[in-house]
Amino acid sequence: MSTKQTYILAIESSCDDTSAAVLKNNKVLSNIVARQEIHEEYGGVVPELASRAHQQNIVPVVDIALKKAGITKNDLSAIAFTQGPGLMGSLLVGGSFAKSLALSLAIPLIAVNHMHAHILCHFIEEEGYEQPTFPFLAMTISGGHTQIVQVNSFFDLKILGETTDDAVGEAFDKTAKILGFPYPGGPLIDKYAQLGDPKRFKFTKPKVDGLNFSFSGLKTQILYFIQKQVKENPNFIEENRNDICASIQHTIIEILLDKLKLAIKTTGINQIVIGGGVSANSGIRKALIDAEKKYHWKPFVPKFEYTTDNAAMIGIVGYYRFLNSMFEDSTIVSKARIEF
Repeated sequence: MSTKQTYILAIESSCDDTSAAVLKNNKVLSNIVARQEIHEEYGGVVPELASRAHQQNIVPVVDIALKKAGITKNDLSAIAFTQGPGLMGSLLVGGSFAKSLALSLAIPLIAVNHMHAHILCHFIEEEGYEQPTFPFLAMTISGGHTQIVQVNSFFDLKILGETTDDAVGEAFDKTAKILGFPYPGGPLIDKYAQLGDPKRFKFTKPKVDGLNFSFSGLKTQILYFIQKQVKENPNFIEENRNDICASIQHTIIEILLDKLKLAIKTTGINQIVIGGGVSANSGIRKALIDAEKKYHWKPFVPKFEYTTDNAAMIGIVGYYRFLNSMFEDSTIVSKARIEF
């Protein structure tokens, strides 16, 4: 089949966002995301509610994606879907839909690793966004993952380091909960941090060997600090909110940068890409951009639209797998945990 008219329908349903996108080669024609606001009242994602909402959303989301792209299902070359990692019930909804549609249209089915997609989103053709060259280092930072990955080619990826406990996004959200912020609290920490003094309060960075990360100790340290201060002054959080957030965010960014410095020293690779929901954080994005002048790194920061869970990033992996005829049959299974 000619790659000049390759249309990939991509489906992402790993957590609580139902998303469908259509790509023509490596260009996004549509990228529709249906968000689930019901989880806010529970302070976190409820898996059973998430899977039910996916069942309600997936047909209209796919329909809108096709219409916005200006094509019909009969124009599709293949269907890509998130195989994992993620919430099992949510993954099953997207996977089952993708299998059924691919079978009915007699077109290839492509399984995609969600974290692989966060990395390769940088290869979506977007005006004003440069694409990295191989090899490069990728730092995937999200609610469930914190990894440093050496990327030698589209399908040759090696994890150099990862978190031994909490992911960085989880650390942000749990810290926000300690401060009394509503879910999801990570973006609120970022918002208030921009107004505060990052050096007002000092937090100790965890000592972890090699390129691995740990955030549970930092989270506990913040909890004890807040409890002590609030006991002495019940209005402490309200009176110091911006400085608290700025200090916490500064500490987390320093942890990430320290590991990147070590990864670059170890590999000799100075191209850095970031991906995942936490890559939307303004402090992290600024720190990486500043590192270009300070450390002579070559940073790549994704378009905001491709930082949170979305089907366009699934589609770009699907496109490159399509070019290499990396297809699956209907026996493929969704997996809550999956490696590259």
